[in-house]
Amino acid sequence: MPTRLRAALLNRPLTPAEETAILPILPPARRARLLKMQSAEKRREPLCAYTLLLSLVNDFCGWQTLPEIALTPSGKPYFPQHPTVHFNLSHTGGAVLAGISDRPIGVDIQRVRPVDKGMLERYAPSGTEEEFFRNWVRWEAQGKRTGEGIITRLHAADALQDSSFYYPLETFPGYAAGVACETTPESLVLWTLDDPGSVLEWES
Repeated sequence: MPTRLRAALLNRPLTPAEETAILPILPPARRARLLKMQSAEKRREPLCAYTLLLSLVNDFCGWQTLPEIALTPSGKPYFPQHPTVHFNLSHTGGAVLAGISDRPIGVDIQRVRPVDKGMLERYAPSGTEEEFFRNWVRWEAQGKRTGEGIITRLHAADALQDSSFYYPLETFPGYAAGVACETTPESLVLWTLDDPGSVLEWES
């Protein structure tokens, strides 16, 4: 299976009807956590991330529902009944990213925003938030691919230089995104909530 990616710009709130339609998609434990959240705004990103994942596995695996999702000891999600189908999710304020592959994969998307001066000096030689988040999504995606997490990547001696198995992605203005995988991604599809053929229209 080639590596395939989908990203969505969440350009408006979800309607109550959309939330109701999406909630059954989520793994039970994740759904229970979201239902405890009082803020619909905070629920929006994870709801849409799992909807993107379902659209990917429906189109490329033929699955009508998400199979059981488990976590490795380090917290990386996987399909225990389908070990050859790898996936990863990421969400940030206003956007989500999902990917599937037949090899381990990690994805990350971040909204570019103000960063502490000390963090900029340490992790962005040019001193810009854009560079900081370009680096950050690379570390995050690489850590998610291997399951070691971003803390390990931040402390790697070659953190600023290492780009192994990494591909930067052009998604939406004001966001940085990337994927870490062993094969060149075959496709990246971009949606917004109101575009024809968007992930939520697909779900309906």
